[in-house]
Amino acid sequence: MAKLTGRVAVVTGASKGIGAAIAELLARDGAAVVVNYASSAAQAEAVVKKILAAGGKAKAVRADVSKPGEAKKLIEAAVAEFGKLDILVNNAGTYEFVPLAEVSEQQFDHTFDVDVKGVLFATQAAANAFDGRGGSVVNISSLASIANAATASVYSAAKAAVDSLTRTLSAELGPKKIRVNSVLPGPVETEGTANMKNFEQFRDMVVPRTPLGRVGKPADIASVVAFLVSDDAGWITGQSIQAAGGLTL
Repeated sequence: MAKLTGRVAVVTGASKGIGAAIAELLARDGAAVVVNYASSAAQAEAVVKKILAAGGKAKAVRADVSKPGEAKKLIEAAVAEFGKLDILVNNAGTYEFVPLAEVSEQQFDHTFDVDVKGVLFATQAAANAFDGRGGSVVNISSLASIANAATASVYSAAKAAVDSLTRTLSAELGPKKIRVNSVLPGPVETEGTANMKNFEQFRDMVVPRTPLGRVGKPADIASVVAFLVSDDAGWITGQSIQAAGGLTL
């Protein structure tokens, strides 16, 4: 029997990249998965189609988790579709690297709305939906949260806030049998980074500083998440786990 058989998971921002890889792996491990998206409906449905074709269970649900009301409706939709909730993966995020002189209030608000507010209110809704049975929350943070990366002030601050939420919520929710952990990816090749300005130069800079000799792939992060939401990680909570091939920035 697959290790997540009978579980129900919500993965935010799961229409592509790391989120899609997480959704697909959790489904292969037996979970019924809600594939959340904000705007990429066709891509989300493609992820669902892939899961269904492999014999899994999945449904795409649109919600902008930066809006607390929509985050709550996302969790409610998962319970309505599959009867309960056991796992929340807060993967939805946004990033933009700009010099301090070019930081705007709009960029700051958008980054914190998605990366921090989305995590907080999706977790709030999920904690209520777990309903005494316990559950697992995994927040996708970033190595940037602990790195000294120039031009990443807003993004790094947002991800540092995610790590702080991970620690504080693990303490608050632990008595309810809810585990909360975060994963800190290093550079990962995704659809987003493929369109990122100067990513190739950045990759060429970080690979020599990465002991495992490459940048990450979405599957590298998904496997860490799949472990953390399983019973194999039942004694792990409040941890921020780096998944970056040994890279330090």
